[in-house]
Amino acid sequence: MDEEISIINSETRNEKIKNFFIKNKKKIIIILSVIILIIFSYFIYKDIKNKNKIKLADKYNYSTINFISGDKTKVKKELIEIINQKDKTYSPLALYFLIDNEIITEKNLINEMFDAVISNNKLEKEIKNLIIYKKGLFNSDFATENDLINILKPILNSESVWNSHALYLMAEYFYEKNEKFKSKEFLDKIISLNKVNLQIKSEAEKKLIRDFSE
Repeated sequence: MDEEISIINSETRNEKIKNFFIKNKKKIIIILSVIILIIFSYFIYKDIKNKNKIKLADKYNYSTINFISGDKTKVKKELIEIINQKDKTYSPLALYFLIDNEIITEKNLINEMFDAVISNNKLEKEIKNLIIYKKGLFNSDFATENDLINILKPILNSESVWNSHALYLMAEYFYEKNEKFKSKEFLDKIISLNKVNLQIKSEAEKKLIRDFSE
C-alpha cells in the first residue's frame, strides 16, 4: 500500500513538473537565452579587454623605444593618450616616463596628468597612494604649504604604508624653509607611529638628534 502511494505521489510530482515546463515554456526559453547571452558577453568583454591591454602595452613599448632611439615626434602625444586611457598599469608608467625624461616640463600639465592617473578607480589603494606621494614630491620644490598638505592629505590622514614617507617629505619641506618647529612636529609624528617604515623612522631619529638636540 505504501509503495503504491509512493508511486502515485511520484507520478503526480512528475506531472506537475511537466505541466510547469509546458506552461512556462516561453519564460524558461527567454531566461536561458539571457543567461547564455550574459555568459557569451562576459567572455567577449574579457577578450576585448585583453586585446586592448596588449595594444596599450605595444603602444607604450613603441613610444619608449622611439624616444630612446631619438624619434621623439609622437612620443609626448602617445604617452598622454595612454595616461588618458586610465589603465592601472600603463597609465602610471607613461606618466613616470614623461616626467623622468622631461618630455613635459610644464608644472600645470604635469599636475593634470597626475590627477588623471589618480582619478582612476581601478588602481589599488596603495598604488594610488604612491602616485599621490610622487605628486607631492614633484610639487615640493615650488608648492605653497597649503597646496602641498592638500596634495598629501589622503595619505597624511590614513594608515597607508606611504604615511611615514609623506610625513618625512613635509618635515624636509619645512626644514628647507627654516621652519624648524613645524619640521620637528612632523618628525615626532613619524617616531610615534605604530605602523612605520623602519628606514624612514631611522632617518627621522637621526635628523632629530643631529638638527634638533640642544
